[in-house]
Amino acid sequence: MLTSLYIKNYALIDELNVSFNNGLTIITGETGAGKSILLGGLSLVLGKRADLSQVKTAEEKCIIEAAFDIANYDLKALFKSLDLDYDVHTIIRREILASGKSRAFINDTPVTLESLVALSSYLIDIHSQHQTQQLTQDDYQFKVIDALADNKLNLEEFSKGLSVFKKLQKALAVLKLSKAELIKEYDYNLFLSNELNEINLEKINLEDLENQYEELNNVEIIGEKLSSAKAILDAEGLGVIDQINSAKQELSKIATFGKPYESLKERIISVGIELDDVLIEIDNLEDNLSTDPQELERINSKLQIVNNLFQKHSVSEIEDLITIKKDLQSKIDDTESLDQTILDKEQEILKANEKLNQIALKISKNRKKVIPVFVSKLEAILSDLGMPNAKFKVELEPTDQFVKNGKDSLQFLFMANKGSSFNELKKSASGGELSRIMLAIKSVLAEYIQLPSIMFDEIDTGVSGEISNKMGDIMKQMSSSMQVFSITHLPQIAAKGNSHFKVFKTDIDDITHTQLKKLNEDERIVEVAQMLGGLTITDSAMAHAKQLLN
Repeated sequence: MLTSLYIKNYALIDELNVSFNNGLTIITGETGAGKSILLGGLSLVLGKRADLSQVKTAEEKCIIEAAFDIANYDLKALFKSLDLDYDVHTIIRREILASGKSRAFINDTPVTLESLVALSSYLIDIHSQHQTQQLTQDDYQFKVIDALADNKLNLEEFSKGLSVFKKLQKALAVLKLSKAELIKEYDYNLFLSNELNEINLEKINLEDLENQYEELNNVEIIGEKLSSAKAILDAEGLGVIDQINSAKQELSKIATFGKPYESLKERIISVGIELDDVLIEIDNLEDNLSTDPQELERINSKLQIVNNLFQKHSVSEIEDLITIKKDLQSKIDDTESLDQTILDKEQEILKANEKLNQIALKISKNRKKVIPVFVSKLEAILSDLGMPNAKFKVELEPTDQFVKNGKDSLQFLFMANKGSSFNELKKSASGGELSRIMLAIKSVLAEYIQLPSIMFDEIDTGVSGEISNKMGDIMKQMSSSMQVFSITHLPQIAAKGNSHFKVFKTDIDDITHTQLKKLNEDERIVEVAQMLGGLTITDSAMAHAKQLLN
């Protein structure tokens, strides 16, 4: 509920600070006194776009602040979704700066207008004759029926299911598109994969292969050089090994003369042993050296294939080719298994579709169950409001497609007089009739759900005294479970209020100001008497006012 409203430097208001209670609050005032200004300020708090022309003194900041008690509104989840700290005593503030820019705050946290609108729609509903047009809109009509049908949890489940269903459909479309693309690439990928598989990349050591090629390709030069090296080492009398042995004999003769000579002898012995090993290795290599043109051709062919693959795939390592081969195989596997993946996805969609149909059927059954109750209550209230011949029909028809709130189409049909036919509300109900219908619907809704605070802005325009008395009774009844405001010109409604505020203008230093005052008991009698008989208050008007208030 709205607990207080503070307005500063807005339109004709210098500064206004007022507190409100629960129940039915009446706001009255002469035409042009500034009731629309009050509503305009409140609308800014609820998210209406700011206009610098609304600021009273352009050099100063305009501030509008509304405090709400939201303990009964179950809004913790909404606050979390808006990334706001939840507080049962919530304060919304709008500021219009001298520059024309505006700022919005919820519990002192800066917010966007979108966040402000998202929250304020749960806090207060300003209802005027203009807003009765929402009665003709499908969304509102569904909202009314679903509130009576207690479909909130079903609709939440349906919404989640519909979201999953649409994602699955989108995924299936992507898979089918992917299949078309993959099929185009499949043959080429398979060719590349077979080409890489044929060479058995995992068993290729490129360095060994290149060394083998170099050896077979240069076998004659290798044999010639090995033979020359062997001759240098092992020529009789002149070979390096014989020369080393001679040097060893000479050094042995002086080895006993000191450690330096002993060390030289040991070192040359070591050199001799190493050269003997080298000679043996040369012999072995010569024995094993042979020409093999076929092996040379095989190795050369394999190297050519590897180099061609390097060039084709723009890589330089065997490991890179192995990675490419795995990627290609993955694409091939994906293509070959795509039919099964598509089939699985289609099965998921069928299951999701079946589940959605079950929820939609439950939603529809709940709606059908409450429609006769709703129509009966609505027609009874409208009869009290001076429309005894008004008839309502709510048509609920199944559809082939899922919509955001189930699988139904809904239409409110209205017949105002006997002998006429049912037609859409927007075609068959006048503005005054729509106002009374809206009041009746709000009254019925208040029996089933916790409505936000509601402000009826001259909804009683053009209504007779007896009917206005009934309207006042309905507002009074509604206010037993929620906060109701009524801006009215009718004394019969004004007298029903638990509290009464008057909007009026005063001139101070040739400047007009709008003010709001809470009336005490005596002031209420005077105000209602004036509403009955005009500025000249008669004894009969005072007596009538007291009677109404009592």
